[in-house]
Amino acid sequence: MRLTASTELELPLVWEARVLGSALAHMLCRLGGRWLRPLPVLQLGAQGPQFAQVPSGGGERSSAPVWAVASVSAVSPGGAGGWYEALATSAPVRGAEELLLGAHDATGLPWWSTVVLTTVALRSAVTLPLAAYQHYILAKVENLQPEIKNIASHLNQEVAIRAHQLGWSKRVARLTYLKNMRRLVSELYVRDNCHPFKATVLVWIQIPMWIFMSVALRNLSTGAAHAEGFSVQEQLATGGVLWFPDLTALDSTWILPVSVGVINLLIIEIFALQKIGMSRFQTYATYFVRAVSVLMIPVAATVPSSIVLYWLCSSFMGLSQNLLLRSPRFRQLCRIPVTKGDSDTPYKDLFAAFYAKFISRK
Repeated sequence: MRLTASTELELPLVWEARVLGSALAHMLCRLGGRWLRPLPVLQLGAQGPQFAQVPSGGGERSSAPVWAVASVSAVSPGGAGGWYEALATSAPVRGAEELLLGAHDATGLPWWSTVVLTTVALRSAVTLPLAAYQHYILAKVENLQPEIKNIASHLNQEVAIRAHQLGWSKRVARLTYLKNMRRLVSELYVRDNCHPFKATVLVWIQIPMWIFMSVALRNLSTGAAHAEGFSVQEQLATGGVLWFPDLTALDSTWILPVSVGVINLLIIEIFALQKIGMSRFQTYATYFVRAVSVLMIPVAATVPSSIVLYWLCSSFMGLSQNLLLRSPRFRQLCRIPVTKGDSDTPYKDLFAAFYAKFISRK
């Protein structure tokens, strides 16, 4: 059993894609079910009024829909409880809420601009450096492949000679080869400080941040954030723009949900286009993540527009970062090692591959 360059380099990427896809699928199904489930109607009186009167900032009284009031009750200590309630009231989610509220108060921008600005700031300050670090690690791993191939060849010959001398069975020879190969490759990773597992640090930060921000926006949009929740909810109800003026309502046009799905699919296709001769498992993993991206469209159509706007901005920033990290100048700025597979014209090559795959099929 020989260790190939493609196997060593693809392992962290495939593993990350599987973890990311599985986590997103799980959270979308659970959260989608939560948002789709009808919220309990608050019994305020014998006639069951449809609106509860909530004091506003002045002397006037404003109407808050019962589903918003019920959502507050659902996460209260006397509510049904459960994993989602624990998540919605957790410290990271509260921190995300305070971040959004602080950004809104500091800038004075409308809420749709606040969501966009906060998303851009988080993706630029947190995920972009981690993505650059991921490419740095993977580039070092890729540059080790010639040395790993050479070691594998010599070790295979040595094990074959020793197996012949000592009369080892094929199973013993194979296990001896694998054990020593793992040790030697591990020593190379330690020597160059580039273990492939380090390339997965991005997914461990990006997924929780995505979840916490989504739940925080859900709390703000339903008035479940804190005692001032209804005033924030009222601001969100008039803080939209264009075809979604109400950020607490669903996007009935489906423009935002479809845009989220399309951008996520573009990110996946860019990743797939730079892989030549993918393994069967890697192909299945790519199809799975594509399915998750398509699944996000109907799920996004069932949540408040503020959340979908965040998902859209986050996906757009992810697409932009993927394209930026293909730039030779930016990679040089980030001190990412040059590899054999790097191109001097990455965008031209990407367009040519995209054109050949989707447009000029014969």
